[in-house]
This record gives sequence, C-alpha cells and structure tokens, in this order.
Amino acid sequence: MENTLSMANDKPSLASRLMAHPLIRIVLGLVLTFAAVPLTMIVASQLVAKPYRIVWPQLLAAVLVWFGYRYYLRRVEKRQPTELATAGMARELGAGLLLGGALVALTFALLGALGVYRFGGVNPFSVMMLVPLAELALVGLAEEAMFRGVIFGVTERSLGSKAALVISSLVFGLGHLPNEGVSFLAVGVITAYGVLQAALYMKTRRLWVCIGSHVAWNYCVSTVFSATVSGHAATDGLLRGELVGNTLLTGGVFGVEGSLIPLLLITAAALYCLRNAFRRA
Repeated sequence: MENTLSMANDKPSLASRLMAHPLIRIVLGLVLTFAAVPLTMIVASQLVAKPYRIVWPQLLAAVLVWFGYRYYLRRVEKRQPTELATAGMARELGAGLLLGGALVALTFALLGALGVYRFGGVNPFSVMMLVPLAELALVGLAEEAMFRGVIFGVTERSLGSKAALVISSLVFGLGHLPNEGVSFLAVGVITAYGVLQAALYMKTRRLWVCIGSHVAWNYCVSTVFSATVSGHAATDGLLRGELVGNTLLTGGVFGVEGSLIPLLLITAAALYCLRNAFRRA
C-alpha cells in the first residue's frame, strides 16, 4: 500500500506535464520574448508625439526582448542564457555583420554583372542613415531569439538537429507570406537564409553571429543599396541604383530576396556552414 501511495505522489502534476510539452514551451518562449515589442510601441505612441519616437522605442524594446528571452531560458528551460552572454559578443557580432554584408555585396555585384542592377551614383552620407539600425537591431534580436533560440532550440531537444533545421527554417520562410509581392522563390530564399542562420547557431551555440548577419543583411540591402527588403518599400540610401529586367533575377515587388541569385549564394553558404556545424557535433 505504501509503495502504491508513493508512486501516486511521485506522478508529475498536470502543470509539470504541460510545461514539459515542446509546443507549450515554444508558445511560452515566443510570448515572453516578443510581447515587449508591441507593448513598448503602444505605450510610446500614447505617451510621446511621433516626431520624438525615433530610435529610443526600438532600442528599449530590444533591451526588453533580451530580458524576456533570458527570463524564458531561466524559468521555463531551467538553464543559463549562455547564447546571449556578453563575453565575446563584440567579436561574434562583428563576424555576423561581415558575413551579412559580404552576402549582400556579392549579390549586388553579380546582379550588376548580369546587367540587372544599374548603379546610378553615391548619395551624400547623412547621420540619418544610421537611424534604421535601431529598428533593425530590434528585428534581428527578436527574430533570432524566436526562430533560432526558441523554435530551433526546443525542436532540437525534442526531435534532433535535422528536424529542427527543417521546421525552424520553414516556419521562418512561411512567416514572410503576408509580405507584399511574396513569391515561391522569395519563400525559398528566406527559408535558405533560415537554414544558414540555424547552421551558425549550431556551430557557435550563440545568437550574436546570427543577429549580426541578420542586421547587416537588412541594413545593407535597404540603406546601402537602397533596395526593397522583404516587400517593404525601398528608401534612399547610400548608393543609388535600380533593379531592372526579369523578375526571376530582380525579385519583383518583394525585392532582391525574391531573386534567384541570393538563393544560390545563401544556399551555398548554408551548406558550407552546415558541414562545419555537423562536423563539430
């Protein structure tokens, strides 16, 4: 009788069983990581006039995302947030920035060689060209924490690295379906980029390289080459130019991320990083 009672008392509670379920962990992780973003923007819009809502709301939201993700790891995953530890952060961010910038530069160089990108000159540098970095830092941190840290991380611990690669990358690619001008090729490019980012995360077990790559890609496409990013309207950046010709190469309304050229480049980079990541594992 005592053994039976002991076994009954040792049975995990319903709350414990729910918290152990991968889907519950993913939902909690996404909410705890991202909830600060819309809340910060809503509060800022109610308290401060639009001309004064520049840079600081995005940076504040990014800090809150950082704390939210760390809270999720400590309280839900019951582990230390080593992937966002600040030791080595500058070096890893720098490596990611170089990778993202190099991929964009090579993409436009090839498009230029094919006659698809027509360079029109250089605009005078303005400090306002640095303003988008605040929003892009927020986007990079939030998306990498959610897609690589939460979705990839929980799926990998439940189903293994290969399943996590496929699932997290597909969710990342399909998450861009609502964007203007999206195409099958565009989803393919974003999914391939998700594979590259997951490979970087697998290799380093840190998020800083991924964040740097993400920020540099978006910033260089939009503010350096003045091109459309994921269907979001292009603005005047450092370089003047235009994409003309076959939409298979230009990406059409979605922008260069809907082009065949970055698909080939990103896929090649992803395969190289994957080989190194699995070799390390």
